[in-house]
Amino acid sequence: MSFIRLVVFGFIALSIIYLSISVYSRSIRREKLEKTYDADPVEGLSRVDYVNQGIAEYNASIRPKLIGLVFVIPPAIVATIVYVTNAN
Repeated sequence: MSFIRLVVFGFIALSIIYLSISVYSRSIRREKLEKTYDADPVEGLSRVDYVNQGIAEYNASIRPKLIGLVFVIPPAIVATIVYVTNAN
């Protein structure tokens, strides 16, 4: 029963961490795109369109996929610690 509780609360905690990192990374990217456009406006493209195009490119990049490792690395570390502790 305690293992199930660990898994459930761990998943909730990792989900909160994932969402926080994802929102933060996206907001930083959006700010960078806005500053880039303000410094050198693209002719024939509005600021909103420029930012939306940049966010679409960001979504297709590897960075959002790497943020998903939040669900892989901590459980792997915990499993390794449990295995090493109980191996002897």
